[in-house]
Amino acid sequence: MNISIFGIGYVGAVAAACLARDGHEVTAVDINPDKVDDIACGRSPIVEPRLGDLISGAVAEGRLRATCAVEEAIGATDLSFVCVGTPSQPNGSLNTSYVAHVAHQIGTAIRRKNDFHSVVVRSTMLPGTMEGLVIPAFEKSSIKTAGEGFGIAYYPEFMREGSAISDYDSPGAMVFGIHDEVTCSRLLNLHSHLRVSPRIVSIRAAEAVKYVNNAWHALKISFANEVGLVSKAFGVDSFDVMDALCADTKLNISASYLKPGFAFGGSCLPKDLCALRYRARMLDVETPVLDGVWRANENQLEAAYRSIERTGQRRIGLVGLSFKPDTDDLRSSPFVQLAERLIGRGYRVRIYDPVIRLSSLVGANRAHVLEHLPHIADLLLERAEDLVEHSDVIVVGDAHAFEPLADQTEREDKLVIDLVRIDRRRSSNGQYQGLCW
Repeated sequence: MNISIFGIGYVGAVAAACLARDGHEVTAVDINPDKVDDIACGRSPIVEPRLGDLISGAVAEGRLRATCAVEEAIGATDLSFVCVGTPSQPNGSLNTSYVAHVAHQIGTAIRRKNDFHSVVVRSTMLPGTMEGLVIPAFEKSSIKTAGEGFGIAYYPEFMREGSAISDYDSPGAMVFGIHDEVTCSRLLNLHSHLRVSPRIVSIRAAEAVKYVNNAWHALKISFANEVGLVSKAFGVDSFDVMDALCADTKLNISASYLKPGFAFGGSCLPKDLCALRYRARMLDVETPVLDGVWRANENQLEAAYRSIERTGQRRIGLVGLSFKPDTDDLRSSPFVQLAERLIGRGYRVRIYDPVIRLSSLVGANRAHVLEHLPHIADLLLERAEDLVEHSDVIVVGDAHAFEPLADQTEREDKLVIDLVRIDRRRSSNGQYQGLCW
């Protein structure tokens, strides 16, 4: 494939070298003549292991060239990657002027081209930037419509400095934000030799993935550092602790807990998080990450309450009461906390949980409900159908318990607020509102 790459910085230089090595004809474009001269002379414009050899080899074999001429590059290629920088402004916002400028340049060149040209943006940008800034800039300068007169996509990069070439060749994940099928097909063909299958998502989702990835990496580093400080205060080797944590790939290094939804609860997480924060304070160790985790959990409870409050309805039915399905454990259950908040604000609440029913509760659990949660016990229903009839708003905290009620709630006089994502195919719309989707 004939490919042009705009921006011979870190991402652009690595992509240009790897694509040329893989047999494609690559034209690197930059406004900086020094970078263009570096490529033309077979030199790497950045410091990165193995990159210099790849560039010199590709230039010597005639598969990689560089230029400042935008129109020439567009005319000679079928697909362009935009890899220009999006640096931070003093107030923390992004400077997207470089992307806007190159979009205008490329669009102007596309206007004079009859063939269908695909543009794939790799510059890091916040969700909505492509739709709000970049695509309009392409359309205005090209006088063509995205997806019809030219192709457009967003493809975030996940390369680490110092290991960029190995990350390019063996990525942990690939994400394509797609707008048209032609560009999608070109991207798939271009990366068909890699072992990882790309995830095809919306352009906005692809923009968001990059930021979520980096925020997650920052959180992991800060969490590990905080564990290090606390462990040292305990007289424990923090590397032994983190090695053991990382060894558990069933729960600790997995997607098990990385699903957006309602607050955590139960007999372990709240209790142990509180104890660890308390003990750290006694040892004069600050725990801003762990404190933030607690505040974030409280924020999720507040978000659920606000979702209910915004409906303006007063008759509320909760499906699920235990802290997670298939258990009768009510200790620190966020659903109990939500129910108590609603009761305290004067809402008429009823609750159905197939496991938490007075007729089936026995022993300590029954005693706990009757003695410590009598205000909750009075609201428990034996039949799910009774909850539907009582409620104007049905709040789902147990997807399995809600399944038999799904058809009964498909009515204009019933609003469903989903805290657990009962169906991945549904997003907030009309009589259905998801907490995080």
